[in-house]
Amino acid sequence: MRPLATTFAAAAAAVALVAAPAHAQLPDAAGFTQQVNAFVDGWHDDAAHARPAYFDKIAPNGVYIGTDKTEVWTRDQFKAWAKPYFDAKKAWAFTAQKRNVYFSSDRRYVWFDEQLSTQMGTCQASGVLRNTGKGFLVEHYQLSLAVPNALVGGFAKAIAEFEAKGK
Repeated sequence: MRPLATTFAAAAAAVALVAAPAHAQLPDAAGFTQQVNAFVDGWHDDAAHARPAYFDKIAPNGVYIGTDKTEVWTRDQFKAWAKPYFDAKKAWAFTAQKRNVYFSSDRRYVWFDEQLSTQMGTCQASGVLRNTGKGFLVEHYQLSLAVPNALVGGFAKAIAEFEAKGK
């Protein structure tokens, strides 16, 4: 080969090597959904067993929103709030009864909703995960009590009375 052709061939090979990961085969939807379910189920299991890994699965700037209107925490705030529960090895146990998983076409972002069996009864939650390429991180999670519509009036009244008392 002539020097220019050799240089061109080397440059083309370098571009192909760099571009290859961008065109790497994405996992099929069913397989990817299984990965997401395994991650979220494992995250819940970490809490049920008060394992510190639970907090490692939340992004540093991740947000956790609990059932009380005051419970809007960053990961580190949530970790500080939960410390007594984790120290006592008595955190919370959430078991998914059903979960819907959605994701971006590049599989970088995942959002899901789930219905949970908890010590509070049935709860619903939604979350956003970021796929780092090495695993998932929870960017946002919101937990709520599932209140039957027929009970909302009484429930809202009880909350209003509670708040009127100033806690």
